[in-house]
Amino acid sequence: MNKKKILGFLVNLDIIVAGVALATLVTLTFMGVFMRYVMSKPFTWLEEVQLWCLVWVVYVSAGAAFRTGNHIAIEMLVDLFPKKIQKVIEVLIAAIVFIVLGYLLVQSIGFVKLFIMNGRSTNMLNIPYTFIYGAIPISTLSMMISYGISLYRDMTTLDDELLEISK
Repeated sequence: MNKKKILGFLVNLDIIVAGVALATLVTLTFMGVFMRYVMSKPFTWLEEVQLWCLVWVVYVSAGAAFRTGNHIAIEMLVDLFPKKIQKVIEVLIAAIVFIVLGYLLVQSIGFVKLFIMNGRSTNMLNIPYTFIYGAIPISTLSMMISYGISLYRDMTTLDDELLEISK
């Protein structure tokens, strides 16, 4: 395997993990409905695995959304301003995003540390909560890195556009 394929795999690992977690969540939910209402033998462990999958889908895929620029954005109001003011607004938005993500990172690390200290795990499958919620600080860090890279890319593109306009 060449380096480009390995790098491509690692870059898209979050999408792969989120996709597997989503497929697992959907499949198990349908199986759970069938087992409960048709077979009258519900899975007792289903809710624990659904929690695990849901947390991983939401947080792991968020890093990919930041990287690809697929988060919801309302740019209609910002687009009404001149290009220089748009750049200032982008910087303010970036600062707010980094502050919120930094806060989430610090809080999620404390949350995971609490589970490590308590050694708490799920009732049925005995899955440690640190494994379930450990995705949050890792994904938050991934979001910060991905957002920083996309912000840098957008800002350098915007600088190029400003140079073209000023000519």
